[in-house]
Amino acid sequence: MALLASLPGGIPDMAWFLLLLLPAACLQAGNSAGSNRVNTFGVIQSERLSGVQGSSIEIPFSFYFPWELAKDPQMRILWRRKYLYGEFIYNSSSGFIHDHFKDRLILNWTQPQTSGILRILDLNKKDQTVYFCQIHLNTKIGVQIWQSTDGTQLTITHAFRTITKSLSIVTSAVTTAGLEDTEDQRSPSLVNLRATVGVMMATAVLITPVYMMLIFLWWKKR
Repeated sequence: MALLASLPGGIPDMAWFLLLLLPAACLQAGNSAGSNRVNTFGVIQSERLSGVQGSSIEIPFSFYFPWELAKDPQMRILWRRKYLYGEFIYNSSSGFIHDHFKDRLILNWTQPQTSGILRILDLNKKDQTVYFCQIHLNTKIGVQIWQSTDGTQLTITHAFRTITKSLSIVTSAVTTAGLEDTEDQRSPSLVNLRATVGVMMATAVLITPVYMMLIFLWWKKR
């Protein structure tokens, strides 16, 4: 079904339909790191990051815009989690920090910088979610607010699994190196054993015909 409107004179008009699409288009302001800028304003974040439980992680961000700033731009950085319109976890102007992240969030950013880092300390499994950066600032045409639409997917891995995997890699490397080393440098005991066996076999080969000859002569004499 198409939504149509008519201007005076009966000319079909799609103006209202286009106006309905504007909010959806405005939400495309956020771009992932490395993507081309398809808008004149946006937020750039890493698409995916991984952290180890109990350690810390840094989520870098940057933003850009076309407007001329007001005399007092009052820039603010806010962060959401889970989904596009999820709960706020940080507000740079009020100092608000979500209870779940109490004493664990540090924003490394200073106005009027257009890039910074959100650091999360003492990671736990519940920190595994998507994080969205939101920008507020005053311009000469009014207050502007926009945020990333993709966010950063943070994955938390268990410390024990990480250590086990590392030990497995090290053990494999040491075993491989040991096998390669023994190809050229065999143990002294193994070398001595092989040498002894070789001497005994050679002796047996030389002595056996002599014994056979003596037995034959003794038999013939009798």
